[in-house]
Amino acid sequence: MSIGAPDSTVGVEDHPASAEPARSASVAHGKSPTRIAMDRLRKDKVAVVCTVIVLFFVLIAIFAPLLTKLEGADIGTFNSDLVDEYGYPTFVANAQHWFGVEPKTGRDNFARWVYGARPSLMVAFVATIFGTVVGVVMGLLAGFLGGWTDRIISWIIDFVLSLPYLLFAIAMVPIVESMRGGSFNLSPSEQASTRFFVLIFVLSFFGWAGLARIIRGEVLSLREREFVLAAKAIGVPTRQVLFKELLPNLVAPIVISASLSLPAYVTAEAGLSFLGVGLIEPIPSWGQTIANATNWFKADPLYLWLPVLGITILVLALALLGDAVRDAFDPKTRR
Repeated sequence: MSIGAPDSTVGVEDHPASAEPARSASVAHGKSPTRIAMDRLRKDKVAVVCTVIVLFFVLIAIFAPLLTKLEGADIGTFNSDLVDEYGYPTFVANAQHWFGVEPKTGRDNFARWVYGARPSLMVAFVATIFGTVVGVVMGLLAGFLGGWTDRIISWIIDFVLSLPYLLFAIAMVPIVESMRGGSFNLSPSEQASTRFFVLIFVLSFFGWAGLARIIRGEVLSLREREFVLAAKAIGVPTRQVLFKELLPNLVAPIVISASLSLPAYVTAEAGLSFLGVGLIEPIPSWGQTIANATNWFKADPLYLWLPVLGITILVLALALLGDAVRDAFDPKTRR
């Protein structure tokens, strides 16, 4: 008995030490793909920097009234005394107007710059949300139900993708305005709000089809898997199979598509506003400012470069963040 006692003591002492690596290994191997992707994003310096930049612009858009109040200006005040008889500003920047004033009108550039971030981000985020929700639902229904449902939805997807995006966007504005009584019968604020919602509709309408096609292909490969067949065999309702069994396995393509759509929508909003079919006064917009600033570029280059730099930095940060998200969720790049 005296010989066996040390052996049992050693066994008791060795068991916790040997169990600790096994426990940590099981935790490491038990992470979900989403958890692994988020860990990789946190370790990606480019993704962290781009996230900070995007949050910076989001905070600017949210606290635009506070920032303009801190400066002591607003977006609608005309300061004709700050421009000469030809409309050129009499100064570049000072303590009262941090980015100078707008040519011809004398409105504060800083106020219009921070407020100009609002429509770009709002249009991009709202269009991304609507496009993602519609694309996911349509893709799930087409891939899982099959048959005539799949044929009809696939035909709609092909039809939407075949439409000329720019011509459709240009034509929608006068059509909607005529339905509301014509542009001559609408106030400037009503015209601006109409164009705002038309822009969101156009971007959402053309954004869902590509994601729906991707989701449909993923569902076609998943619906024959054992866990889906088992759920159907025991009588699980179709809605629960779609949103409880299939949807969690589609997180990666959904997140990747949404992250890549955001910069495209920001650019689309600025481009359409620049062409004159996007946002108009009294809603300030970076694209609208760029269109106005082209006539004053030589005399006041800061007026043009402010919105250009804002769009460039925001779109670049969103694009690089989208690439980082795609790499993080791609199983082929996991280490």
